[in-house]
Amino acid sequence: MIFRSANRLDKTLLIGAALPLLLLAGCAPAVGSASAAGPAKQIELGSRHKPILQTDGLSFRDLDADGRISAFEDWRLPARARARDLVARMTVEEKIGTLLHGSLPGPGGRFNPDDDGYGLELVGQAINQRHVTSFISRLSAAPQRMAQQNNAVQELAEQSRLGIPVTISSDPRNHFQYVLGASEVGGGFSQWPESLGLAALGDADVVHAFADIARREYRAVGLHMTLSPQVDLAVEPRWGRQLGTFGSDAALNSRMGAAYVSGFQGSADGLRPDGVISVVKHFAGYGAQPDGFDAHNYYGRFADLTGAELEHHISAFDGALAAKVAGVMPAYPILRGATVDGKPLEPVGAGFSSVLIDGVLRQRLGYQGIVLSDWAVTQDCDEPCRAPTAENPQTPPHIATSWGVDNLTKTERFALGLKAGIDQFGGVDDPAPIADAVSRGLMPQDRIDHAVERIMESKFQLGIFDNPYVDPDAAAAVLGNAEFAAQAGAVQRRAQVLLQNEGAMLPVKAQSRRVYLFGVDPEAARRAGLTVVATPAEADFAIVRSEAPAEMLHPHHFFGSRYKEGRLDFRTGDPAYDALVAASSEVPTVFAIFLDRPAILTNVQGNARAILANFGASDDAVIDVVLGRAVAEGRLPFELPSSMEAVLAQRPAAPDDSANPLYPRGAGILAKR
Repeated sequence: MIFRSANRLDKTLLIGAALPLLLLAGCAPAVGSASAAGPAKQIELGSRHKPILQTDGLSFRDLDADGRISAFEDWRLPARARARDLVARMTVEEKIGTLLHGSLPGPGGRFNPDDDGYGLELVGQAINQRHVTSFISRLSAAPQRMAQQNNAVQELAEQSRLGIPVTISSDPRNHFQYVLGASEVGGGFSQWPESLGLAALGDADVVHAFADIARREYRAVGLHMTLSPQVDLAVEPRWGRQLGTFGSDAALNSRMGAAYVSGFQGSADGLRPDGVISVVKHFAGYGAQPDGFDAHNYYGRFADLTGAELEHHISAFDGALAAKVAGVMPAYPILRGATVDGKPLEPVGAGFSSVLIDGVLRQRLGYQGIVLSDWAVTQDCDEPCRAPTAENPQTPPHIATSWGVDNLTKTERFALGLKAGIDQFGGVDDPAPIADAVSRGLMPQDRIDHAVERIMESKFQLGIFDNPYVDPDAAAAVLGNAEFAAQAGAVQRRAQVLLQNEGAMLPVKAQSRRVYLFGVDPEAARRAGLTVVATPAEADFAIVRSEAPAEMLHPHHFFGSRYKEGRLDFRTGDPAYDALVAASSEVPTVFAIFLDRPAILTNVQGNARAILANFGASDDAVIDVVLGRAVAEGRLPFELPSSMEAVLAQRPAAPDDSANPLYPRGAGILAKR
């Protein structure tokens, strides 16, 4: 029997607010599992500051500390019913705070990569004064420490008026961009190829297995939301964010996106209590960036698409939406030239477009989950944002992406975004502009309530209203798990793509033990039993590792200095290319390239005996493929152009449309062991 009213208090036992943690036997079922088929099974509760109440032999957290079991505290009820009850109890200020998705700060205010913990006093102010209950974490610490810090955040939240737990999000943590000579990552998370590497295998089961492991790692340390997958189409070869996509094919992106979401969320039919909220991004058309200039930057604020091209980009989201993804993040750029049903989109960033978000995503596609804006869409783009210089560079306080709405006030931007369909605004924790919009009648109360209900429903689905805490010792056991690491390492090896293998150079013969290296850690070669020599003339063969070429075209823009831009072809003077030419004149040489962008390999072909591409692989993984201890099974997830002239002539929004590509999408050779 479900307890609802105060007249049942005679059967309710107050167990005590000082109880540090109550763990009751039984695994957490799907929220709202009680039915007429039998009595509810007690779920595991965690409470450190609020009382525990009992009724009919069952226990519940008394989050509002009123001595009664309110509907939102009753874990037997469906998540939506609990969310609606909670929203009805919230103040306007608490609702406004829910619309903000802040950043967990370091002790100094801004998060520093070297910080080993959060600035908890500042976090407490955000939770208790500004009522923010969603934050991104950028902490990279040992698993036990990360779990302890996230528990500390939840303790602060538990002490708030309604005890609303915090949703802690993260950018992807299980991949790495290869850095020449190193492949170090922190936090103990298993390291897999980037999404492009998963796409190179084209195996949805591999993607699901990865996401399922990552889900367990996230929840072990107290993370609840991943700002991924990225199903933007990799259509402009110069664009610097292709690595996080599943390539240029919309159908493949859709299929991989579905597997990714179901693995992270714990089900192909929506979010489960042990799942992680997946936020698919960026809806839609991001990637169709002229010159490959990214929309994080003022100079990259436009994407060019026709109506038909936009529909093609939208179709990449079909799989994630079918898997009932819990979150969608709109794109940054203004979609210049795009139409929907013949109607032009508003000349604003995609998140502010009612036609795209409310019309297409909500009404046509039937999406019911959270729409989370990308970061800084309501910020002012000042002079260092628009035109930074060496003397006045763009730094984090000057990051803004309010494209097309820069003529509006912050208050008006928030109101327009909410009207267009945004439920929560990323990267901000100042409630003042929204409070101003509410006081001026620019934000209808029912629209705010619907947004808050969606956000709260996801927290109930996750089970964190009933137990927001994790076991730090268990976290240390889950992260660093040898089986997880072995699976990730195997996929690093399989996802490589063999593009050229003249004279069946690979696998290298067993008698060839002396190797000359460029861009490879000598210790990795020695671990493989190779002898590292100082010059190509001393070697039996050579391995030259490289990233795709690039230019630094916008060094004073924050993201312009971090995302690759410009040319894709190798030229004399490029260190890796010069090393390749020198080595190949002496010995057979393997050119191992990290394809973070589709490099032009036309002049590489004549110098390398073997060309081995990867999308995130350790030196050990590359060497294992070179020696035949593992087989590269990947196929290119996008085409590789033959020249910069062909790149300049292609359309930014069209997939694989350069003239006479050197390697088409799907290229790859399977070498025998």
